[in-house]
Amino acid sequence: MELNGKKVAFHTLGCKLNFSETSTIARDFKENGFSQVNFDDRAEVYVINTCSVTHNADKECKYWVKKANTANPDGLVVVVGCYAQLQPEEIAAFEGVDLVLGATEKFKITDYLDSLTKSDKGEVHSCEINEADFYVGAYSFGDRTRAFLKVQDGCDYKCTYCTIPLARGISRSDKLENVLQNAREIVEAGAKEIVLTGVNIGDYGKGEFGNKKHEHTFLELVRALDKVEGIDRFRISSIEPNLLKDETIAFVAQSERFVPHFHIPLQSGSNKILKKMKRRYLRELYAERVGRIKELMPHAAIGVDVICGFPGESEEDFLETYNFVNSLDISYLHVFTYSQRPNTEADEMEEQIPYTIRKKRSKMLRVLSAKKRRAFYEAQLNTRQTVLFEDNMKEGYITGFTENYVKVKSPWNPHLVNQKAQVKLLNIDEDGFVRFEYLEELPILA
Repeated sequence: MELNGKKVAFHTLGCKLNFSETSTIARDFKENGFSQVNFDDRAEVYVINTCSVTHNADKECKYWVKKANTANPDGLVVVVGCYAQLQPEEIAAFEGVDLVLGATEKFKITDYLDSLTKSDKGEVHSCEINEADFYVGAYSFGDRTRAFLKVQDGCDYKCTYCTIPLARGISRSDKLENVLQNAREIVEAGAKEIVLTGVNIGDYGKGEFGNKKHEHTFLELVRALDKVEGIDRFRISSIEPNLLKDETIAFVAQSERFVPHFHIPLQSGSNKILKKMKRRYLRELYAERVGRIKELMPHAAIGVDVICGFPGESEEDFLETYNFVNSLDISYLHVFTYSQRPNTEADEMEEQIPYTIRKKRSKMLRVLSAKKRRAFYEAQLNTRQTVLFEDNMKEGYITGFTENYVKVKSPWNPHLVNQKAQVKLLNIDEDGFVRFEYLEELPILA
């Protein structure tokens, strides 16, 4: 197909890792002469990077395909990502889809465009997931302030509810020097904060040179990144509790660049359910990890992933989870209502929990999360913090985060974007943001 104008639009569903990979795909388009436009604009190519975590993957994908076809009925619609790897033929049958690329092909979209034409059924280029055994580095900018740096892909864990190993393949890592070079490129682009992302980043080093052994450890990775000049903050995204070692916690506690913020998946506070999920730890180890962080960094933010309504989760099991999370000195929850996924062990389990009960439990945990966040914010009031302001404006305000992930807001000032400021946290407003006062006279405001 002749692509006159050569404009491309992207939409990303799902995790930070997907965002980093979309940005890498976008850079390939740019190198091939494309300019990027908003998804609502008229473009020759629309790329949708999908997620497979919830049962709404098909609905979300169809919605964005329809939006693309509305923006330009003659535009080419390309679908990539986890859902595309798991259900390529299903997506190809969606009205308006022209190309579906699996895990090994998604970084080669521009190679397919010259021969691609609009048709009644999308073209599929997929693979067996065991062929996804090579690594493609990626990083993205959520805004000018923060970049997501991919360091690892795939997973060798066999959690009974999860499709990620089926969608992304085995655990494999970027070479350490490549990670450091990507970090330097991010510095040159002007970002002040890097968030480390991957599927199972604590497993970093496995598959670094195409073999299964660990060439480096996650601790060696963070030590090396800590020496990269020009980045003010490194933030660890999600790391498994069994892979978050004492040595890593101790290093973060004394680092001037790695911030006191951890996100640690729990999934259940019931050991019975953790075993059914085939998680690689029990609640006792999780409590020990939280305790160790708080011992060395009392002000640290700790986020927790929890799944409610897993098959066989009795009311007693759920209350065990609720009470366990409530007892922990954590800062917020990410709550997931269990969603049955094809080709997973959990999908075949008996005792599937009625959806109404799942939703009720989810609501209880979300309320608990709000209470935990409020208590954490209140504990930070009247403390001195460093805020990094972001590149967005909402209702006349600019927002930013402290190192320990307290979200603040201030009247909009474009000169504050991507700038740091020393502040004293004062109070929490009705929207849940923290108000503050400056502890220094900023030259940009003088």
